[in-house]
Amino acid sequence: MSSNETPTTSGLPTNAYTELKPGEEYKPIMSPHIDFPEVTPYSVITGLIMAIVFSAAAAYLGLKVGQVFEAAIPIAILAVGITNMLSKKNGMGQNVIIQSIGSSSGAVVAGAIFTLPGIYILGLQATFFQMFFASLFGGFLGILFLVPFRKYFVSEMHGKLPFPEGTATTEILVAGEKGGQQALVLVSAGLIGGIYDFLVATFGSWAEIFTSRVVGFGEMIADKYKMVFRLNTSAAVVGLGYVIGLKYSTIIVAGSFLSYFVFVPLISYFGNDLTVTIGSGVKLLVKDMSAELIFRNYVRHIGIGAIAMAGFIGIVRSSKVIRSAFSLAIKEIFGGKVIESATIRTQRDLPMKIIVVGTIVTAVAIFIFFLFGVVSSPIHALIGLLIVMIMSFLFTTVAANAIAITGNNPVSGMTLMTLVLSSIILVSVGLSGPTGMVSALIIGGVVCTALSVAGSFVTDLKIGYWLGSSPHKQERWKFVGVIVSAATVVWIIALLDKIYGFAGGGLPAPQANAMAAIIQPLMSNQPAPWILYIAGACIALILAMIKVPVLAFALGMYLPQEINTPLLVGGLISHFVSTRSKDESLNNARRERGTLIASGFIAGGALMGVVSVIIRSTGANWLMKEWSESSSAEVLAFVMFCLLCLYTIWDSMRAKKE
Repeated sequence: MSSNETPTTSGLPTNAYTELKPGEEYKPIMSPHIDFPEVTPYSVITGLIMAIVFSAAAAYLGLKVGQVFEAAIPIAILAVGITNMLSKKNGMGQNVIIQSIGSSSGAVVAGAIFTLPGIYILGLQATFFQMFFASLFGGFLGILFLVPFRKYFVSEMHGKLPFPEGTATTEILVAGEKGGQQALVLVSAGLIGGIYDFLVATFGSWAEIFTSRVVGFGEMIADKYKMVFRLNTSAAVVGLGYVIGLKYSTIIVAGSFLSYFVFVPLISYFGNDLTVTIGSGVKLLVKDMSAELIFRNYVRHIGIGAIAMAGFIGIVRSSKVIRSAFSLAIKEIFGGKVIESATIRTQRDLPMKIIVVGTIVTAVAIFIFFLFGVVSSPIHALIGLLIVMIMSFLFTTVAANAIAITGNNPVSGMTLMTLVLSSIILVSVGLSGPTGMVSALIIGGVVCTALSVAGSFVTDLKIGYWLGSSPHKQERWKFVGVIVSAATVVWIIALLDKIYGFAGGGLPAPQANAMAAIIQPLMSNQPAPWILYIAGACIALILAMIKVPVLAFALGMYLPQEINTPLLVGGLISHFVSTRSKDESLNNARRERGTLIASGFIAGGALMGVVSVIIRSTGANWLMKEWSESSSAEVLAFVMFCLLCLYTIWDSMRAKKE
């Protein structure tokens, strides 16, 4: 270590969130040339406890109320609190490992509860081990397929991808280590954002979503032309928008406006005179649908097609990264050992030999699992394996990119596409009926978990990059977190079905019900909405031709408008506070303070969202439903939203140059 290097700095470097100039280097808080405590008995045991507790909580709450909370932020807050309470020295590296192991819970849970409860809902038979291995192998594939892309996403794309949730988690870990003014700003914003979102979610103090229907003209436009503007007034989503920035938030909202202000009215116009329903599972005529129902039944599929094509485009554009990964693997396997000591610890991944061998072993294990645990034909098992491997690999970069851009992983859309394709392929090779449906749901469970884990893990690795953790240690222990989380979530799913029941019981399991509803008609040879998927794919190709970021636009088309519009507001605030002065250093200070505030909003909203869901799951109902659904509550929501935005601007502008 040179004389001017110190173990830690006072905070994140000034170039943490900006693109690096030619020759410029990013130096993390924990020096790459010093070995910090990371994997210790304390960090591993605490991380595993977090994985178990949050897997159980997320599974129960997700199946009960249809929400899967992001575990990374609450776990980071708890890790900082416990580490500080125990007065652990050099706790940052250990906190990263705790967060990385523990956050496996939310990722595995999201993959499992989207698909596996569908087995119970359809009255099919499935064992604990069938569902466990589906989650386990999916989680392993998510890690194995992502590791070769780590350097591309976290290092080569430094400053080009915002990583909103990763930013919030990193700021929490930094503030917990540093304390002082930075921690005060973060905690204050966390309290404001948390209380703001808690009042809405728990009591319905004002409407969560503001719509243009609140005025007479807007109501008329919505009813007659099916054009409606929707805005989620949550503090957490505004915070996400601030971190995402103006560029990407504008592109996302542009995609959303295309869906809601072009496609929805067009479908309404041309379908208004239809006297029959169109589409599998659709029970209403187009003329009887609201704008939201038209989006859900038709337009969302265009977004799914665009996301799928974004995956193909991403693979083509990442071909250089893929080639270099394969080249490195071949050199390691056939050209002798790579000297690990030649690479500093912050740039060292698991050896490519382990990644390749691990992928092959996992693929063989999946084939054996399918052959002896799901189907009885080697051909059917091989087809299932090919679907899993191709879809998981194809959509891994999509999941990672989506999380890096918006903090939202469109795993439901990618899983839906997987279920559609796998159902059609399985039926074509003679696998239908109950066995076919179980096979499709198990395949969907593996892919869904792989994509969910890949999206979550890229955030963990980016946090480690910002702070200076050792990626090979994060990668190694992520496997352990996945094993524990998979066992926990599947046990909870089986237990909850026994106690409550998913099929008409006390747990709605909305995502799994939707997946089950899709599989049934497909297994009966009913058509999928291919023309909508193809339309979305064509739009994605056109966007690529004119050099518009395809995935960001496709995400906007797929996600509900109310989630997208506040992102633009947050992006505008970020642009405003960072461009008011001619002094660039003052603009940077304001932007960084705003990032702390936005991170506080995200953390506070996430943490209090968990508290609110726990309260609701106990049966306590404090929601003022009639008031929260009134026009007056929407007006109040808009006023409160404006006040929140003004506070963000005011507090950000208070920053002073260091």
